[in-house]
Amino acid sequence: MTLISSISGTRGTIGGGAGHNLTPIDAVKFAAAFGTWLSFKSPNRTVIVGRDARPSGEMFQQLVSATMVGLGFRVIDLGLSTTPTVEMAVPEFEAAGGIILTASHNPVNWNALKLLNHRGEFVTKKDGKEILECLEKNLFDFVPVEELGKIEEVDDFVATHIDKILGVNLVDKYAIKKAGLKIVVDGVDSSGGVYVPQLLEALGVEDIVKINCVPTGWFSHNPEPLAKNLVELCDKVKSEKADLGIAVDPDVDRLVFVDNEGNMFGEEYTIVAIADYVLQHNKSAVVTNLSSSRAMRDVAESHGCRYYAAAVGEVNVVEKMKRHDALIGGEGNGGVIFPELHYGRDALVGIALFLSHLVKSGKNAAELRATYPDYFMAKKKIQLQHGMDVDGLLAKFQEHNKDQKVNDIDGVKVDFEKSWVHLRKSNTEPIIRVYTEAPSQEEAEKLADDIIELVNSWT
Repeated sequence: MTLISSISGTRGTIGGGAGHNLTPIDAVKFAAAFGTWLSFKSPNRTVIVGRDARPSGEMFQQLVSATMVGLGFRVIDLGLSTTPTVEMAVPEFEAAGGIILTASHNPVNWNALKLLNHRGEFVTKKDGKEILECLEKNLFDFVPVEELGKIEEVDDFVATHIDKILGVNLVDKYAIKKAGLKIVVDGVDSSGGVYVPQLLEALGVEDIVKINCVPTGWFSHNPEPLAKNLVELCDKVKSEKADLGIAVDPDVDRLVFVDNEGNMFGEEYTIVAIADYVLQHNKSAVVTNLSSSRAMRDVAESHGCRYYAAAVGEVNVVEKMKRHDALIGGEGNGGVIFPELHYGRDALVGIALFLSHLVKSGKNAAELRATYPDYFMAKKKIQLQHGMDVDGLLAKFQEHNKDQKVNDIDGVKVDFEKSWVHLRKSNTEPIIRVYTEAPSQEEAEKLADDIIELVNSWT
């Protein structure tokens, strides 16, 4: 069992002993540390709380909300929601910050508290260190009874989120409606099962086939939206003769598509296609993280635009997007960041932009995918054992490849002539993530396996 508290929040498995797993005691203490930190930063006493559909979500929402009330905060309780919706609600309600209760793509026995600042963006590394200091030193500052906060339930803010998406200039709901698309949605038994169809209906899509769209939180398959977990969706697109399949993760900040032939469009190509559409209309820099496909660089350059790579992590991508005034960016795992709406990964606005691009291109999804350069990626991991010197392993890997082009701003990335490999320690799991990309899937898989074998030989 696991508990990981870091600068981005706290994440762990449910049950067991406090301090070793994510228990009610750990959730209360972390929420108290965050709320106390917010109190130091601003006199504002409003905070937003939302969750995905995990069975542990309601329990943690009650615990976290009551803790914030004890700190004197007015809690806007969004209930079942999405990560991007909570991000948008923070500035909308002029809140001091927000808490999202979701473990993203992790299995059902995990949950997490993810923390937002007053802009609705994930807290910075500096902020995270200050929050952890509050936690470690028990610097909790609860208010007397006369100053207790209160909880206000707002269960329709996703509708506001969708309305704002419909108001984006590049979203052409009339063209989407006219196209008469048939779309299959896999909501992985969480928030996306409710809100993705709601968005599609607002865009004028009338023929929606739903699978795994009842938000029980008991995921019918591994919730990470990877090809191996989306066989049912691919088969359903083919059997229904649908134009497209859509899958999201439990908190709806990652987005992948299945084309009209029942093949994966490619999670790396979600942001590639959307960036292509955005850059057709507005030239700007583009930012993705170091582990994203070279296809993004190729598309940016085809529009005469600059491409920049950031360290992995939404906060790092956002920071570099702001620095270069990028109008589009994200992460190759299906994370789309569209600043006109807000600075956060948002599958809902990604769907609206992609559908606009698809119907206005005059192509079907398979034909659209064929317009982009082919790269193939493998994503694997090295399980960490207690006492492993991870930094030493990464340093040894860097030294081993000293004659190649090496980037060490986030782990170690090595660029070869026709391929690359990126090793980095996960912030959310006890693993080293291994990403590779090559001209074929076989080459990418072999490169990853060879790297894993090499690193394991050093332990």
